[in-house]
Amino acid sequence: MDNKKCLKCGASEFAEGTDFIPIKPNKMALSGGNKIYTFCLECGEVDSIRVENTAIFRKK
Repeated sequence: MDNKKCLKCGASEFAEGTDFIPIKPNKMALSGGNKIYTFCLECGEVDSIRVENTAIFRKK
């Protein structure tokens, strides 16, 4: 996250956090992947969202 600037306020400090509700491949699935948010520490603008454990979304 070096040399990154917030598109909304121009700040350069970012942090990562997660949501408490995982994203699941369907509503019947028991397991899911955490959503990881990268956001500006100055204004809170979300820069990116990524999903951990994408293997659960692949068709077998």
